[in-house]
Amino acid sequence: MRIFTVLLVLALASVDLPATWAGPPPADPASTIPVPAAMAAAGEPYAGWARSGRHFLSFDSRGDGRAVEVVGDLATADRVAVLVPGVDTTLRDFDRGLGGVARRAPSVQARALYEATRAADPRARIAVVAWLGYDPPEGLSLEAARDLRARAGAANLVAFVEALPPHAAVTLIGHSYGALVVGLAAPRLPRVADVVALGAPGMGAAHASDLGGARVWSALAADDWIRRVPQLRILHLGHGRRPSSPRFGARELPTTGVAGHDGYLCPGSATLAAVAGVVTGRADVAAAA
Repeated sequence: MRIFTVLLVLALASVDLPATWAGPPPADPASTIPVPAAMAAAGEPYAGWARSGRHFLSFDSRGDGRAVEVVGDLATADRVAVLVPGVDTTLRDFDRGLGGVARRAPSVQARALYEATRAADPRARIAVVAWLGYDPPEGLSLEAARDLRARAGAANLVAFVEALPPHAAVTLIGHSYGALVVGLAAPRLPRVADVVALGAPGMGAAHASDLGGARVWSALAADDWIRRVPQLRILHLGHGRRPSSPRFGARELPTTGVAGHDGYLCPGSATLAAVAGVVTGRADVAAAA
């Protein structure tokens, strides 16, 4: 992206959890209000989300907002997938999607992945978390070209994953700038089994082996505009080598049926089926999708 390149040049010059969960909850230290009460106080549509019985682990309507929702039974899950969204994601878009496009919504993607894991292995005990636990950058801005928001997000993600039930295998899935958050968090999370980068500009690392002991997977569609983002990293500027680069060493996921930058987790795409295979521990499904 020409604008992105210009930015690079210029820059160079609270918790409600199941009672059966004995471990410490992932909490927002700034909030002491129970999640359902906070959602009710924020008004619609958030009050409606709470009334509908959806399970939110945390919620904060201040600023651009934050929310962490779980699909499935987190307390009994053997495998947990955590979806980390990218640039421009806000609480306003958590359900409706950026620009009103549903496929971009973290909650919609989490449900699509949960259903895909059920199709891959109906007996598997899976939970999928839509994790908007940080403040993503806005648009093609200097903040989007830097890693400072991602570093803050990675610290929050590490705390969240460390508080998950200890028996569950964890897969981290980052889309776009969210893959940078995941990449910065992964080396500090030895319990993570798999890391998935979707449409990623970079993960803050030069090689998959830099991300700890997890298996690293990557998908980049042929018409994804992220391919035009320069592969640079100087101090906090730029995101490094793309995980789709052969030199990075990630395992390639198929992208048949994926259109553009936001279609990786759409029902019917080969990437969604493959990611479901990764989450359920079916590497054969991931490779064959």
